[in-house]
Amino acid sequence: MAETLRVVPQQDPEHEAENDRFSRLRLIPWWDQEKLRTARILVIGAGALGNELLKNLALLGCANVLIVDLDQIETSNLSRAVLFRAADVGSSKAEAAARGYRDLLPEATIQPLTANVMQACGLGLFLWADIILAGLDNREARLWINRAAWKTNRPWIDGAIEGINGVARVFLPGQPPCYECTLGATDWAILDRRMSCNLLLHEPHPQGRTPTTPTISSIIAGIQVQEAVKALHHLPTLAGKGFVFEGLHHTSYVTEYTENPDCMSHDILDTIVQLPQRSNQLTLSQLLDRGRADLHTDHAVIEFSRQIIHQLVCPQCAHVEDIFLPVGAIDYQRGHCPHHPAAEQPMRIVHTLSGYQGQPALAHRTLDQLGLPPLDIFTVRSIESEISYCLAGDAPAVLGPLAGDPA
Repeated sequence: MAETLRVVPQQDPEHEAENDRFSRLRLIPWWDQEKLRTARILVIGAGALGNELLKNLALLGCANVLIVDLDQIETSNLSRAVLFRAADVGSSKAEAAARGYRDLLPEATIQPLTANVMQACGLGLFLWADIILAGLDNREARLWINRAAWKTNRPWIDGAIEGINGVARVFLPGQPPCYECTLGATDWAILDRRMSCNLLLHEPHPQGRTPTTPTISSIIAGIQVQEAVKALHHLPTLAGKGFVFEGLHHTSYVTEYTENPDCMSHDILDTIVQLPQRSNQLTLSQLLDRGRADLHTDHAVIEFSRQIIHQLVCPQCAHVEDIFLPVGAIDYQRGHCPHHPAAEQPMRIVHTLSGYQGQPALAHRTLDQLGLPPLDIFTVRSIESEISYCLAGDAPAVLGPLAGDPA
């Protein structure tokens, strides 16, 4: 019996383009798919909100994403996290979210970081990003992100949810009000309760205990990502405003925030130089010499990205313990001097550093020996001027495949 030859019609290339994965998105007149594909996006928080943020970014074809989250997956996360599976319980949220992202967008370049954004993430992460999206459940981390985003001149979009209510807010650097401007007396009281008067942590923040639903996560994250799309296309956004959604009656409104003239967050680093060295290749004295030469002055100091605990000193036995960790990394209990009987341990005095003024004891300490994270930014400041340096040599170890040009 003769074999029948089946002719397969050739697809018109133009027809293929009309029906590719993102063809319906390109029907929007102002849409630029290439902008989304190459945008560098930092997502902080991979819980309920973070999962929805990442899902939306993957569906939009955003191919360069850095995910930061400190926590591990609990069983309760599975009811609110579309990227997690039962087999992921106990594993890193950032890593599991990265796997889920690749399932949705296999060509994406994703780097997960299991880290505390306030203590273990250098300002270079923010400098790397074109835009920052946050899905967090505490004010302290938001305040840090706000200041880091302003310093590196990067926009960030905040989301907050509780129960079936939520808010999405956009903050642009150089355009107050910022997140800190929105904080009231109650917010500052809550922040103050986290730290003792000697800058030791009273108690860890209880992660993952905010009552939420997957529906409110979807709504607020949808608004956040839509605002990110608009920002990347240079369209009007909710800058300095918040979209508030009340789920019981499905009411929503936009609130406009007011600038606080005394806000401490409005500081943009004007000049940031990318140094090829890693943080373990430069000492404080070498960096200060470089900064003084660039500023043409012998009178300048180094300012750190965050305050660090230098020493714990016992007021009774005078024992000194060198620490070199960011403020917030040590809890209150560790403040007691261990060189005394348990019932009589005095609270030690905390000595901190916010920079380097040329102290001989610190001169030969490399930048990675300060308790500051890799890929951080250091500012050399004189009375007249300043210059900042990013330790870009740390980028491959921190950003992984994202350290190169966008995919």
